[in-house]
Amino acid sequence: MIPGGGQPNMQQLLQQAQKMQQDLAAAQEELARTEVEGQAGGGLVKATVTGSGELLALVIDPKAVDPDDTETLADLVVAAVQAANENAQALQQQKLGPLAQGLGGGGTGIPGLPF
Repeated sequence: MIPGGGQPNMQQLLQQAQKMQQDLAAAQEELARTEVEGQAGGGLVKATVTGSGELLALVIDPKAVDPDDTETLADLVVAAVQAANENAQALQQQKLGPLAQGLGGGGTGIPGLPF
C-alpha cells in the first residue's frame, strides 16, 4: 500500500521493472565478456574463465608435467579451474548483487512480481 491511500502507478512500476531487467541483462553480457583468472601450484597451472564461468583457456607450465605423477597435475588443473570460478562468482556478486537487491532482494520488491 502506498502512503496516503493512493494506488501505485502501474505504468511507472512496469517501467522500473523493465529498466531493472535491462540493467541485469547488460551486466550479464558484461560478465560473459570479462575474463577472470585462477591459478594453482604457485602459478604452475592457470585457468581463465569468463565472468559467467565458461572455461576459456588453460595454461600448464612444463615444470608441472611429470609423466609418473599425472594425479598431481590433474589436481592442479581442478584447483586452478575452481579458483577461477570462485573469482568469477565474486565478480558476479559484485556486478549483479546491487541489481538483485533492486529486484526485491532487499525487501523492496515490486508487489505482485516474483522477484
